Amino acid sequence: MLSTRLIHLIEDHWQTISSSVIQEIRSDPALRHIRALPETELREIGRTILRNLGHWLTAPKREQDIIAEQYETIGRLRFSESIPLHECVRALQLVKAKTIDFVCDQGLSQSSIDMYGANELERRISAFFDHLIYHEVIGYESALRRSAQLPVDDASDFPARVRAGAR
Repeated sequence: MLSTRLIHLIEDHWQTISSSVIQEIRSDPALRHIRALPETELREIGRTILRNLGHWLTAPKREQDIIAEQYETIGRLRFSESIPLHECVRALQLVKAKTIDFVCDQGLSQSSIDMYGANELERRISAFFDHLIYHEVIGYESALRRSAQLPVDDASDFPARVRAGAR
């Protein structure tokens, strides 16, 4: 049972959460490439994810495949922009953390039903962001393989071939 009240709060306050994420990105010296992205682009990422969070958390497989494709495209784009993969992953981790922090800051009543709903929402949010990160990494790696002229469809020995090609 997901807490629809909390989902609506996240969707309604996506700008607040996104601003918090952007502030964190801008102040983190380890994210120097991501923080160079225009604020409008960072804000749009937050809007796309958070404004439709309830939809994404309950979407059928067909629509989950759409967002997976979008994040694979974003991964390829970030590779072409020379943004390190660890920064891409960290940025999505920050959106997840700030979203969960927002939920925790809402001061839910302590009824067992509310606590269960909040816990279930946190679990689903974590799984959703894990899904986004996974697909962003797939896209990034496919662009890396293409740039290294490695077969895109055979990733079984990808790390060894990249290391061998880097020598």
